[in-house]
Amino acid sequence: MLIAEPLQTAIEELGKLPSIGRKTAQRLALHLVKSNPEVVENLVAALTALKENLKLCSVCYNISVEDTCDICKSVKRDRAIICVVEEASDIIAIEKTNEYNGLYHVLGGVLSPLSGTDADSLKIKELLQRLQGDTVKEIILALNPDTEGEATSLYLAKLLKPLSLKITRIARGLPIGGDLEFADEATIGRAVIGRITL
Repeated sequence: MLIAEPLQTAIEELGKLPSIGRKTAQRLALHLVKSNPEVVENLVAALTALKENLKLCSVCYNISVEDTCDICKSVKRDRAIICVVEEASDIIAIEKTNEYNGLYHVLGGVLSPLSGTDADSLKIKELLQRLQGDTVKEIILALNPDTEGEATSLYLAKLLKPLSLKITRIARGLPIGGDLEFADEATIGRAVIGRITL
């Protein structure tokens, strides 16, 4: 079946986005074809502004409009705690909980020898620079509980240990509303190890 070139190009470009397969890309492209021109213009303007107006915070490497992000500038944040995350999207997830009031540091990935990501590829040196002085008292490692996240957490814990900081990691275990019988052994094991006193 022959597809008009602009439509084919749009499908190919949309298909390059994460979690967008060919069928979804095709549905999105066809939706845009049928949409009011104003809707498409607004989307184009939003995507252009996204690329032109956003940058990485010079302190924590979060996504920001200015050189320093709103979290780093806020006088209401607890400057004694830094939560280390893999990507800026992790900050969004943590901020939605309204349970954390410290600062962040985005590594920009995790250690992954198979994909060529080593310690020099991450913002680890920048984290160590932020720890100069005695303002920071605790580092929270909030990396994904997969092989690369675990390896990165262990690497950072070993690297930070000589600094005499409190090093913690986010708890792992069962989700709210989850059933024990459907959870895997590793998740149940983590939940038992990370139990809290009531």
